[in-house]
Amino acid sequence: MNTDDLISMLATGVAPVDRHAVGRRFGIALAVGAAMALLLLSITLHFRADLAEVAGTPLFWAKVALPLSLLLGALWMVTRLARPGMGTAAGWPGISLPFAAVWLGAAYVLAGTPAGERTAAILGQTWRVCPFAIAMLSVPVFIAIFWALRGLAPTRLRLAGAVGGLLSGAVATLVYCLHCPEMGVAFWGVWYVLGMLVPTAIGALFGERLLRW
Repeated sequence: MNTDDLISMLATGVAPVDRHAVGRRFGIALAVGAAMALLLLSITLHFRADLAEVAGTPLFWAKVALPLSLLLGALWMVTRLARPGMGTAAGWPGISLPFAAVWLGAAYVLAGTPAGERTAAILGQTWRVCPFAIAMLSVPVFIAIFWALRGLAPTRLRLAGAVGGLLSGAVATLVYCLHCPEMGVAFWGVWYVLGMLVPTAIGALFGERLLRW
């Protein structure tokens, strides 16, 4: 068999790659994961009673902006990591800037808070449960995101696992905002971030095992 015959044989029956396969797979994963997290919230923690009222305040949307911006940044990164050879350098600002913004905001608020009240501003009312609640809500999203990743072709498995975990934590935190009574930037900068870092660390730790192909 000559080279031309070999090439013809290998090319026979080859179908074009679906350009929208990655987006479609992650769209399904996010929709299912977010729906399950909402259901879990409604069963366990419940929505805050004054949600309609507080949703009309700029501070609520400032709170939502943190997980939403991280969701968008992590989603862009993870869709790149799901395909071999795709660069991710341009995506790092989308992940790092939201963290920097909330920490700068927290520092500004704490600088104007009396010294005796700063600890209370950081701890809020729910610091004992907040990161654990976010981690709990991230479980169905984590499963859905890793289902999406396993059906694709990531090669940097530890990084893909970490960013997939961050994405699931961001979705969970966005859902948790519908319950959380805390309206302090210093609180979000510590406990929301800690809650999101739990699935991020788990994804990084088990990424090679869960995503190996």
